[in-house]
Amino acid sequence: MDNAASRGKTGQDQQDWKIGVDIGGTFIDFCALETRSGRVASLKVLTTPDDPGAELMTGLTLLAEREGLQPSAVSRFVHGTTVGINTVIQRRGVSLALMTNAGFEDMIELARLRMPDVYSLFCARPDQLIVRDMIFGIPARLRADGSEALAPDLTVVATAVEKAKANGAAGIIISFLHSWRNDAHEAAVKQEIARIAPDLFVFTSCEVWPVIREYERTTTAILNGYVHPRVSGYLTALEEKLLSRGIIAPALLTKSNGGVMNADEGKRSCVQMLLSGTASGVIGAAWLARRAGEKHILTLDIGGTSADFALIIDGEPQFGTGELIGEFPLHIPSVSVSSIGIGGGSIASVDAQGVLRVGPESAGSTPGPACYGRGGTYATVTDAMAVCGWLGHSQMAYGQMQIDVALARAAVTRLADKIGRTAEEAAQAILDIAISEMFVEVEKLASRAGVDLREFTLMPFGGGGPMLGAFLAREFKMAKVIGPPRPGVVSALGGLVADLRGDFIRTVFTHFCDEAVPQLRAALDELATESRNWLSKQGHAGAATLNVSADMRYLGQSFEIEVPIQAAWIGDGKLGAIEEAFHAMHARLYDFHDLDGAIEIVNLRLSAIGAGPALELPADAREGGGSVEPEREIPVFTGMEFEWIGLYPRERLRPGNRFAGPAVVAQEDTTFAIPGGAFVEVDSHLNLHLAFSE
Repeated sequence: MDNAASRGKTGQDQQDWKIGVDIGGTFIDFCALETRSGRVASLKVLTTPDDPGAELMTGLTLLAEREGLQPSAVSRFVHGTTVGINTVIQRRGVSLALMTNAGFEDMIELARLRMPDVYSLFCARPDQLIVRDMIFGIPARLRADGSEALAPDLTVVATAVEKAKANGAAGIIISFLHSWRNDAHEAAVKQEIARIAPDLFVFTSCEVWPVIREYERTTTAILNGYVHPRVSGYLTALEEKLLSRGIIAPALLTKSNGGVMNADEGKRSCVQMLLSGTASGVIGAAWLARRAGEKHILTLDIGGTSADFALIIDGEPQFGTGELIGEFPLHIPSVSVSSIGIGGGSIASVDAQGVLRVGPESAGSTPGPACYGRGGTYATVTDAMAVCGWLGHSQMAYGQMQIDVALARAAVTRLADKIGRTAEEAAQAILDIAISEMFVEVEKLASRAGVDLREFTLMPFGGGGPMLGAFLAREFKMAKVIGPPRPGVVSALGGLVADLRGDFIRTVFTHFCDEAVPQLRAALDELATESRNWLSKQGHAGAATLNVSADMRYLGQSFEIEVPIQAAWIGDGKLGAIEEAFHAMHARLYDFHDLDGAIEIVNLRLSAIGAGPALELPADAREGGGSVEPEREIPVFTGMEFEWIGLYPRERLRPGNRFAGPAVVAQEDTTFAIPGGAFVEVDSHLNLHLAFSE
């Protein structure tokens, strides 16, 4: 953080603050930019799970005290929260009822007839978010072409509403067959419920995500309704708290697709922000990578409970659908992130067979790792780092915490006694297991994407990413690692630089032929109109980018692939260009294509992007250069024995500084552990560039 004495006094009328906030499992992160001076302030505050939002007020108070931030000078406030996803994972959502076609009441239980782990004898499906007694079949039917076969029986709807209310339902989800083609039945039932039970909130599957396949459409609508009261209540309280602090800038929320939306939309489209934290981290990493001139990045975001991985290819994050929210698939566009239950707070244990294991259970923020001194007694990954000597040489979380190595050693020793090892050997084993678990998950990600990680640069961030990132990169024989100046708040930075982004979809489900062109044009026009209206409601009046893609497949295939296309190809009827793009994408993903195969277009998609603020952080003009000596040397257990290695405070490093590992770089929001064989150079933006010797 900048020193107050070096800043001088800045009047309120001279300030223009833009603030990004991200709440994780252990800390809430702040990244604040004063645009007129280019000054960046960052901060971490321990979360308060029992009082969501209290940590936000604490952080704003600290920013005002330490940085002179004037609330009335805040022109942009972007917030990412885990309230929605934690509600699903902890199953603290509201009681819901589901209305669907009579005879299809078991749809969400049947799902896709897939088991989570087909090789486990003890595998079981998760309990659904809506119990079977709260699912009501309504006599109603649309044909596949959208024409009506049987109108909804509203007397049955009334009876179902009465039963749902008697069983404690606070809201109702409506999902009928073929509503993607004609939503009249869903709309009629919603209107009737609003008439007879205005105290219930209602979501139809088509208004949440109007896509073909009833299971995917229904589960997405259920997730939206399940978290709605908690998310809506949280956002309302957030707006009130910001106003009470004098912040009049509208609250923007980070979305799963890496963009932002306003709070009013977030209160209804709750499902859009379930993966906001992981997505904004990737957006922040992509922004930092572009500034550093890196095109291909593997991101590693390690917090207290999980490690998240994503690929940035040619400077752009990758997107997909079907991400898991707890145990349930989310079928809206999201930044593609793979996660594993390995974080700084992951607990190490010895199972009944005497095997050492790490995670997925986490100590979280309360009580946290033993070394935090907050009552934790279990050995965690963070404790293992402290026992080995990588941690414990400076304050953490901007002076809010000091690592207690003695407490960490006591916790790890209890575990070491069970496996007949010394404390240092057990701690190193914990780190080795954590890295091997991450290795397996990253290898899967690389295989699915068909990339060679030796051509990528690793960017570790989050509180724990820099602790383990370089060791993981070494295992993959990656040539480079880049460490951003403030790795602990990259997710908060991602919200700060994010664009407005809305995703829209139309199911067309047609054969790929000349006769389909009018249908495709009409669908594209509807999407373009809807997207522009959405941007207008978000308060965006500037230019917008509209990206179009099509979900396509060969005739006879069960599922489709998303193919980026140009809107002009549809407008001009250039089917050959669309066909060529599909064949090329199919060959890239599956290593084959069929030039003579018949093709179907299932969905048209459109992403509307309203550019966010054009922020730029000035390069560091201080003179540095050349080799730099450590502040002091510290003993670190590097795998087999203790070595005396250099300790470098991050704030003392200058552009052009160089040094070699093994080393430790300590800073306020994290600690970089640099293994032997790595050479480090600092660039003009104060990024650390690690290169491994051959």
